[in-house]
Amino acid sequence: MWYVGLDWADTHHDVVVLDEAGRRVGSRRFAHSHEGLNELKLFLLGIAASPEELACIVETNHGLLITFLLEADIPVYPVNPKTANQLRKAAGAKTDRIDAYLLAKTGRFDLAELRRLEPDSETVQELKTLTRDQDALIQTQTRLVNQLTACLKDYYPAALHLFAKLQQRSTLMFLQAYPTPQAAQAASVEELTATLRTGKHTNPRGVAPKIFEEVHRPQLVATEVTVRAKSRLMLSLVKQLLVVIEEIASYDEAISPLFLTHPDQDMWSSLPRAGKRLAPRLLAEWGEDRTRYADAASIQALAGTAPVPFESGNYAKAHKRLACLKPLRNALHQFAWQSTRQEAWALAYYQRKRAEGKTHSMAIRCLANVWVRIIYRMWVNKTSYETATFEAAQRAHALRPHAA
Repeated sequence: MWYVGLDWADTHHDVVVLDEAGRRVGSRRFAHSHEGLNELKLFLLGIAASPEELACIVETNHGLLITFLLEADIPVYPVNPKTANQLRKAAGAKTDRIDAYLLAKTGRFDLAELRRLEPDSETVQELKTLTRDQDALIQTQTRLVNQLTACLKDYYPAALHLFAKLQQRSTLMFLQAYPTPQAAQAASVEELTATLRTGKHTNPRGVAPKIFEEVHRPQLVATEVTVRAKSRLMLSLVKQLLVVIEEIASYDEAISPLFLTHPDQDMWSSLPRAGKRLAPRLLAEWGEDRTRYADAASIQALAGTAPVPFESGNYAKAHKRLACLKPLRNALHQFAWQSTRQEAWALAYYQRKRAEGKTHSMAIRCLANVWVRIIYRMWVNKTSYETATFEAAQRAHALRPHAA
């Protein structure tokens, strides 16, 4: 067996190869290009008689490099980026080549504990890419909304109380039509109604009179210079938000039909309040290969819902797991919180954890940990979630005698 440590970067990749005795048999740097990756393939296959004799240890599980290695039938074992740090000597020397060597060393010592990367189907791969890219757009939307909120506080605070959400089309169309308090005060109820109707507000006739009344109440007034400067920034932010919101909606239109083509979609859709956003994310991050996980505990560790025990002398405490698959953790946390709005047992469990003194995030992480066990059993058996089935199992477990 040959252990390949691969330290990847945007422009190049450093490779160190060890044999079973731990001797270094090869060490090179390859450019991140078509020619460079082909040279990497020839280099590795020149050492091993076949790809199956190689174990490539790398600190990522996606990207063009991983795609290339999998297409070349080279076994890939992804590890957490903090893995190499655990083997670093006290001196703390760090170079790309040293990191590659430490990764190869990890493969030689711990290969039995590493999971070989098996590519998902094209549907799941596309879902994962689409949902992660949409999440990036949603983060952009959040950033722009925060900037817009700060901007309006400086010169137009009344606008923050006119609508339930800034990031809705009717709100943004209103701000475009009336970028200053003076412009809003000059508009009639009929003009406000027409603007709301253009923005596809659900109740333009009922809301327009309330807006008219609100903008004519006494309020703090900024200087003309501030109004002129800040209204320009506000219009720029609104223009960007409208584009981002439209693109987020277009991603929903691409994700939903793709998700419905997957054979596991019924199972994920059955989860309470998973909806059109969380169900595809859970499928994409969890995967479809039933041989991928040994048990529910392995997913709990991967998703970061299971705590990490820490003991030193008389001190012993469970800590939050930092090394995890963050997109999966985020999806499970969001889902766990949503489930409390529909499942009475989930809400009761969350409230019990809060009563024990846990913070909101800690209680949600505990609930997500419970959901992982439930979902794992559903996933293995290919069954949908039913509240009655879970509650019956919960009662049976409570009646079962436990060891002292």
